Amino acid sequence: MRGLCVFLAVSLGVFLAHCRDGKTVSPEATRPRQDASEPRFLSAGRELRFASYYGAGMVLQRAPERAVVWGYGGRKAPVLLTLAGPQGRGIYNSSVADGIWRVMLDPVDAGGPYNITVTQEGSSSSVTLTDVLFGDIWLCGGQSNMAFTVAQLLNASEELAQASKFPSVRIFMVALEQSDEEMTDLTVEVPWSVPTAALLGEGNFTHFSAVCWLFGRYLFKSLQYPIGLVQSCWGGTPVEAWSSSRVIQHCGVKDSMDSAGPIQKSVLWNAMIHPLLNMTLKGAIWYQGEANSAYNRDKYNCTFPSMIDDWRTAFHSGSGNQTASDFPFGFVQLSTWKKNAADGFPEIRWHQTADYGFAPNERMKHTFMAVALDLPDAESPWGSIHPRFKQDAAYRLMLGARAVAYGEKGISFQGPYPISVNTTNTTHLVITYNQDISATQSENIFEICCSKEPCGYDSSWTHVPMMPQGPTTVTVLVGKCPMRDVSSLRYAWTDWPCDFKACPIYSADRVLPAPPFICQL
Repeated sequence: MRGLCVFLAVSLGVFLAHCRDGKTVSPEATRPRQDASEPRFLSAGRELRFASYYGAGMVLQRAPERAVVWGYGGRKAPVLLTLAGPQGRGIYNSSVADGIWRVMLDPVDAGGPYNITVTQEGSSSSVTLTDVLFGDIWLCGGQSNMAFTVAQLLNASEELAQASKFPSVRIFMVALEQSDEEMTDLTVEVPWSVPTAALLGEGNFTHFSAVCWLFGRYLFKSLQYPIGLVQSCWGGTPVEAWSSSRVIQHCGVKDSMDSAGPIQKSVLWNAMIHPLLNMTLKGAIWYQGEANSAYNRDKYNCTFPSMIDDWRTAFHSGSGNQTASDFPFGFVQLSTWKKNAADGFPEIRWHQTADYGFAPNERMKHTFMAVALDLPDAESPWGSIHPRFKQDAAYRLMLGARAVAYGEKGISFQGPYPISVNTTNTTHLVITYNQDISATQSENIFEICCSKEPCGYDSSWTHVPMMPQGPTTVTVLVGKCPMRDVSSLRYAWTDWPCDFKACPIYSADRVLPAPPFICQL
């Protein structure tokens, strides 16, 4: 499509926070945290300890990658680490530099449990982590739609009852923290834990992410080996807060909002991402963008892809090149908020794809996207900006992970996307998609710009009717506009384009909706 249409750019911006009943709210209030200096140990010496990310019941990245384990030693004496479990026993030595020791384990196949014990030369004390599994680690980031908990789902009781059936899907949650400087270690909200209904269902926007949990659970059903889920998100936050200074500079982002708090540039990268860089991970999923729908909106097609690039580089380096330099990154394209409103959501959806309209693409390789514009929830108790239908978003992410991260063949994970727009006569445009489609007639989801000049996002657009035509095509009637004056075409370019799972164009099996697009003809 990019070769056939010249895609439009935009220059817009205002700030969108979380809204409930028309008022700005902060659902993620400060809550008690576990002291980062007190991981769960069998025994603990005063000087020797693991970094706060590590704990009993954790998951480490499986082979062929090598997991990194690190911590603190109060003296300069060497540290001895022992790994014991089903594959035998491994012994590793590490010096202590600036109070920190670090070990890169040999590759360990998926499974467990293992014990990891560290001792320090000249000391009788030791620290042991028990019930450690090896599997795939996925980092879950973003703002409140990622923080939205299992307890807030429409069928919460049913979902919470599933928790005990998945003891090999382990969860860890980073506490809300911000910093003006890059931090070495972090504060823990939920230490590594076997999932329980209590942990998954504690409060609103607190414990544990529904999208993260469901994604991991669905993935485990496919893979049948341990999955570790690391949640690090904060409601109402823009992408700039999660980005390093390198991204900010690269994209030419100016001063942040006047308000203090977790919306400032890099403060969450510093406190909630940077301390995780030493870990080896499989991939990341992301649900964010609402806060940028009116703040630096015109730069999101730079800041979001650049944040992904930067995370990849930083995690690759921090893990001693064990995390892939192009690790898979999945994201949820924005769902809905307001009907009949010009609120920036369509533009952010477009910019989430670096203005290609689909993922992966040339700019955002090894990514995958879950389209969610067909999952509105006007009755959500937490405001329509927080739809309760997270199962569909998580399932669509899981399909993308299986195809992109795990290379499974024959997995359909992308909704239909147009590959050509042609004219057959003076009144009709024929749009051909890249796959078989399930289409229903619509009067108002396609729009044309009737102008000899290309239209911007906020130009005057005219709704035009669409009719299904063939297995891969639909026809748009341009009406009274002379064909020579039809300069642009767009699809689903509103905040709330359709009712629940009722958009007019889906994959042939009606599982995956077509994403929005805009192009110059």
